Amino acid sequence: MPDLTGYSTPSVLALFAVAAILVWVAGTRLAQYGDAIAERLNLTREFIGLIFLATVTELPEIVTTFTAAQVDNAGLVLGNMFGGITMQTAILALADFFAVRHALTSWPRKPTHALVAVMLIVLLSALLAVTFIGDRAIVSHVGIGAICLSLGFPLVIALQRGFDQKSSWAPVDLPDEDRSEKALVTSQVDFSAQGTAMLIGRAALYSLLILGAGMVLALSADALAGQTSLGSSFIGVSLLAAATSLPELSTTLAAARIGAYTMAIANIFGSNLIMLALILPADMAYENGPILSQADASAQFSIATGIMVTAIYVAGILIRRTPSLMGAGLDSWLVMAVYLVSLAGLYVMG
Repeated sequence: MPDLTGYSTPSVLALFAVAAILVWVAGTRLAQYGDAIAERLNLTREFIGLIFLATVTELPEIVTTFTAAQVDNAGLVLGNMFGGITMQTAILALADFFAVRHALTSWPRKPTHALVAVMLIVLLSALLAVTFIGDRAIVSHVGIGAICLSLGFPLVIALQRGFDQKSSWAPVDLPDEDRSEKALVTSQVDFSAQGTAMLIGRAALYSLLILGAGMVLALSADALAGQTSLGSSFIGVSLLAAATSLPELSTTLAAARIGAYTMAIANIFGSNLIMLALILPADMAYENGPILSQADASAQFSIATGIMVTAIYVAGILIRRTPSLMGAGLDSWLVMAVYLVSLAGLYVMG
């Protein structure tokens, strides 16, 4: 892997900024093409939000996690993953502030989102327990905790599908839903003249652009951690997690603007589940033993705040008529407060 530690701090910051811009642009365009492909292939919005959109917007996290693990920076890997969970959940609060009528959690018509969030809390709690007792390698340097947690995403998807098909739960006293038929991400591009093969090809090109930019993000963040006094954990939780969450931010805000509120929620919860699944490839790339055994107090603190913000939104979904404050739900204000306090806490710990 290229070493950027020899570059000056302004040069590394410039590389980081350029890579972040590329991630933002490519992530937005990839979501547009992905939505067009889904429409062409008659895929459901639920699939787009929870599986497809969550997966493609996680590409920066995938490549940065793998790259940071290869350069043996466990603090950056764990900070990016666990801090990213709180960061991405806070994106829902931003959508509530700027793009949602009524409270965001007043809109879901099904309990599916609450179920997925509860399972996410269970997995995060198990992860926190593993960081306290330490992971144990069973295959080379790969830990049993990493293997078990990586199975959480397909397990939750299977549980969600079965629950969604059998549940007779029905909400009452809901706000009027926006029935807009617009695409998930608004665009001036007309995809009707493009064939399916062209759509897939261009989506692949944007995926490669995100992969390349994500690698630059990880390498520049690793260099910044060494050149500054902030430390790998704080850089991973704040700067790197924010940059790699740009695709989630752009797609979630776009979904909320057109009234696809449940799609926005599914995108974030799905992204957080995939974040936990990344522990296994990170463990495989990190050669100094199970990576979860390197979790420090900062990583454990990030996991705890991830549990808190997810639980707050579960409560909001169950209450349904969430109290509003200045146009946004009280739960979103609480989530944003927890996120800001977590940044301050991690800075002090660092």
